Amino acid sequence: MCREKGIEPRRKFSGKFNVRLDPEDHAAAAVAAAAAGKSLNEWVIGAIREAAAE
Repeated sequence: MCREKGIEPRRKFSGKFNVRLDPEDHAAAAVAAAAAGKSLNEWVIGAIREAAAE
């Protein structure tokens, strides 16, 4: 399919992206990260890796 469309099957990613969420969800994630002894960034990385592994 990629060959037919003339696109690379795997694109390169910068490792940076913005996420927009409700302030309540942002606050809940910050609290969960703090409770886990992690930065918000570390916590989000863990959550993404866990969800992607499922």
